[in-house]
Amino acid sequence: MIQQPALVNLVISSGEPAGIGPEVSIAAALAFLQEQPASVITLLGDCSLFSGADIPKEFSNRLKVESIALASPVTVGQLNPANAQYVLSILDAAVKGCLNGRFDAMVTAPIQKSVINQGHTSNADLFTGHTECLAKLCHQNHVVMMLCATLPAGFLGLHNSRDLRVALVTTHLPLRDVPGALNQQHILETIQIVDQDLRTKFGIAKPVIRIAGLNPHAGESGYLGREEIDVIIPAIEAAKHLGIQVSGPYPGDTMFDAKALDSVDAFIAMYHDQGLAPFKFVSFGGGVNVTLGLPIIRTSVDHGTALDIAGKDLADPSSMLEALRLAYQLAVNSKNAKNIKTPST
Repeated sequence: MIQQPALVNLVISSGEPAGIGPEVSIAAALAFLQEQPASVITLLGDCSLFSGADIPKEFSNRLKVESIALASPVTVGQLNPANAQYVLSILDAAVKGCLNGRFDAMVTAPIQKSVINQGHTSNADLFTGHTECLAKLCHQNHVVMMLCATLPAGFLGLHNSRDLRVALVTTHLPLRDVPGALNQQHILETIQIVDQDLRTKFGIAKPVIRIAGLNPHAGESGYLGREEIDVIIPAIEAAKHLGIQVSGPYPGDTMFDAKALDSVDAFIAMYHDQGLAPFKFVSFGGGVNVTLGLPIIRTSVDHGTALDIAGKDLADPSSMLEALRLAYQLAVNSKNAKNIKTPST
């Protein structure tokens, strides 16, 4: 008898209501349910945002809209600070559903940080992004942002399609604050989190990791900065002693060697644009954001709210569809890993 795959329950937080989040969420959900029968999707957001969608009858039991009321009516393309708490509420509901086991993974549509931050009176209250917010909601001191995309065969001379994964040591920081945020323990923990989640969530038995330096030419032996010598190299050596296959530090302008894609499972950059500028240049808008180090699975699109095209039937749901595909696969991998650890008697 062929064993049917276990049903995977996914939840989507539909993001900023005035942006493209609601429309790409419903479009991608329908496309994903068509290709993956062993799945159920719950869409979080005000039901009025999805009222125009044509949902086929065959999906009525596998696509559920869980309405959370808007604070104020939405004008497409126009931000409204009154709905800032609504955005946070749907995010909170998705996290709680994953933590209590109702959902196997969550996928987030884009949000507008500026609107959420309007009315805050101190920097301590600033909302800096999904990644940092999820860390607080899940009571984690250290999480890691990683972007993933599949590069097709033929691109950059690749003989076969290959997954590109780029993780970050620091995320949404002003560039002037990055050097002060780097220390050996933080870098080591980042390497450990990437290694651990590549094993448990991505199913990679022995991950190979490359890590970048901070300064031009990776510091040029200290002549262009000492961060490599003082904190990055010691962190790499400590990770090696733990059995992690990590190398570096590589200069930021040469770390992303196309030939390395056949053997490297993840690249770790020191700061946001060092890693994400080359990633987004080659990922064709199809990248997926994954938060590592959480007790739950979270993926997301790698684009913004696109207020200028919201409601005009121009939004491309491909990144959201890829985020759903990856969330599903990570959930399956995690289920399989748990089954291996706790075999039935």
